[in-house]
Amino acid sequence: MSDGSPFPFDPSSLQTGLHYLDLAGIFAFSMSGALTAVRKRFDIFGVLVLGGVTAVGGGSVRDTLVGNTPPLFLQDETYLWVAIVGSLLAFGLGVRVARLERTLRLFDTLGLSLFAASGALLGVRLGLGPLGVVFVGMLSGVGGGVIRDLLTAQVPEVMYRNDQLYATAAALGAVTVYVIHPYFADLETQLIAAAVVIAVRWVSRRGWVKLPVRRLPGEEVGGGQN
Repeated sequence: MSDGSPFPFDPSSLQTGLHYLDLAGIFAFSMSGALTAVRKRFDIFGVLVLGGVTAVGGGSVRDTLVGNTPPLFLQDETYLWVAIVGSLLAFGLGVRVARLERTLRLFDTLGLSLFAASGALLGVRLGLGPLGVVFVGMLSGVGGGVIRDLLTAQVPEVMYRNDQLYATAAALGAVTVYVIHPYFADLETQLIAAAVVIAVRWVSRRGWVKLPVRRLPGEEVGGGQN
């Protein structure tokens, strides 16, 4: 059964593939959060906490809003174990990689792309309309990062960075899911949408796309991630 996809998948292998993509997103976000904690000189407990909430925070808020309780990471503790492993790995390698901005951004983008797509797919399964699908997809992608920034006393970058599209990239990935899901299997849909998110991030980081910003007279020109 292919759900209309031109490339048929066995249902069991399809669900396994989606599960592994979710775990990959958990691992990527846990590394991102844990590396941030290492750079902030948190102790190992703080690294585990920040890595964990970055990994499961967005999905937990999403699941609570749509009534999917308890949240997925409490139903299947594999997600927590993967987050712990990712956080410990970041702590162990932190001296080598925490200074590399590209490393942190890479894991952050991978987590964003996979979670935005999986969250949007959940919205589709729940029968939400286009705005609902985009909202839960975007929340799944950026929620953990927002919690991470708040816990480290930073203004969440999704609020002000106009030259490195982040929440906007997640929203476009969710839109992609809504548009193409009737024609592809879920696994293919998630991979295509994740690729869209990564492409938008790549294009914006090169300064080719920016969101408009309204500035008041006398304001200093600043940068900014939406």
